[in-house]
Amino acid sequence: MPPLIQQVPPTQAPIELLLLADPSEQKIRSYLLQSECFVASRDGMVIGACLVQPLGATSCEIMSIAVHPDHQKTGTGTLLLKWIIDFYRRSGALQLEVGTGSFGYQLAFYQKQGFRVTGIERNFFIDNYDEPIVEDGIQLHDMLRLTRSLDQDNDQATTIS
Repeated sequence: MPPLIQQVPPTQAPIELLLLADPSEQKIRSYLLQSECFVASRDGMVIGACLVQPLGATSCEIMSIAVHPDHQKTGTGTLLLKWIIDFYRRSGALQLEVGTGSFGYQLAFYQKQGFRVTGIERNFFIDNYDEPIVEDGIQLHDMLRLTRSLDQDNDQATTIS
């Protein structure tokens, strides 16, 4: 049975879960109250969460998306991201943006859903985090900015099986 996905008030955001995606609680709290919060739950337990911040009338940014370790690699994150894409498409948004590390599974995760690299913020992880962020033994330096059009006639998601 797929998880139930629903919007909840930002004050109910599962901070401990979101720390899996952004290791700075201070950073999460800095954008939390300006964001819309969505959770995925199964059997009454929150297993995924996503914070999205409006950037204007037609654009939004995914600030954080995380899945509980026991539910990773089960399709929960993909289902949550697809739900978010559809939610904002139906709400009239024209594009969805996200910032992520310059390598690793997160980059492929977004690209599989039609996100394309649109910019680089050099030294973002060095300049904005007190502690180094290391993935696969490599310290993150630069953040890639990715954008996905929400135009239904121009659905960019492409997956080759």
